[in-house]
Amino acid sequence: MNRSNSGANLPALRSHNAALVLDLLRVAGERGISRLGLAERTGLTPQAVSKITARLRTEGLATEAGRRASTGGKPRTVLRLVPEAGHAVGLHLDRDGLTVVLVDLAGAVAESRTAPLDFGAPADEVLGAAAGAVAAVRGDGELPVLGVGVAVPGPLDHRAGVLHRVTGFPQWDGYPLRDALAGRTGLPVVLDKDTNAAALGLALKAPDPADFAYLHLGTGLGAGLVLGGAVHRGARTGAGEFGHQTVQLDGIRCGCGGRGCLEALCLAAVHRGDAAEAARVLGTGAANLVGLLDIGRVVLGGRTVAADPDAYVRGVRAVLDERARRDGAEGVPVPVVAAGGGDRPVAEGAAQLVLAPLFGRVGDADTDSWEPVPAEPG
Repeated sequence: MNRSNSGANLPALRSHNAALVLDLLRVAGERGISRLGLAERTGLTPQAVSKITARLRTEGLATEAGRRASTGGKPRTVLRLVPEAGHAVGLHLDRDGLTVVLVDLAGAVAESRTAPLDFGAPADEVLGAAAGAVAAVRGDGELPVLGVGVAVPGPLDHRAGVLHRVTGFPQWDGYPLRDALAGRTGLPVVLDKDTNAAALGLALKAPDPADFAYLHLGTGLGAGLVLGGAVHRGARTGAGEFGHQTVQLDGIRCGCGGRGCLEALCLAAVHRGDAAEAARVLGTGAANLVGLLDIGRVVLGGRTVAADPDAYVRGVRAVLDERARRDGAEGVPVPVVAAGGGDRPVAEGAAQLVLAPLFGRVGDADTDSWEPVPAEPG
């Protein structure tokens, strides 16, 4: 995710190098990895790796995980990440409900809750529900929590932490949700679109994430784009407003004020109970996206897809396959899969908005992303 695969033996890059090492420990899991293995994977010298791992052990982020036989000489000491050394809260605020999770450094969910939510209620009520959900998963507050990642429907400005005109809820336009929730919880807060959060979480689980689009169908319809291994947000952080592409000029009115939007047509089919038609409409939008960006994979998610994943995967795949045949793609299909888990991948991805920078995986080229650990002393 938008990072170099090799380290640099320069004092100015100590935090960068430590993040590379920490991420390799995360990927290695319980099995761990030796210092020599870390040096080989990062390109750092063994001396540099030893210094970094010593600091990580002092900070409680890494520990020994036994010894492993070597090809020559004494057995190598293996190190692993200490998952419980830090946690993050992931909060998904949807139009009609919220999902909150507490995850450790390895991304494992330690606690999760769901509750109804009226996103059209006064801001103070929504903030109260959000802060209460965060407090509930934190428990007695003894666990080290690095921050809260919040995922909400777009459009929004994730750098400023400000909402724009959420479809159906224009009263949120210009509201500084990030800062307001930080004030309520006393924790650092990162804000992003629900689809971007889910895309980030899915990309972090992939060993070598290729370009893909995450299409989320729930109370609305949006996309999260991973291009070149990084979440693509665009110059104004507004990329992925997938549901509001016009596909029928004289179509039904959409909540955004336009007509014939993909979201309006798809949700209308869902409300009629016609999953096949909803999948066909969704597939039409997916085909437009594949044709525009040459996306290598399409991932479907959201509670509506989770209710009948086979129907949506089958329907979207049929449209993409037909488009490929028309374009002369020689029968090479674009893979279509379901993410599973309903809305929970969004909340888990929201937690990764906090954790990803710790592992040098900021998710995009935004240099202003919040860094949850202090800079290492020179």
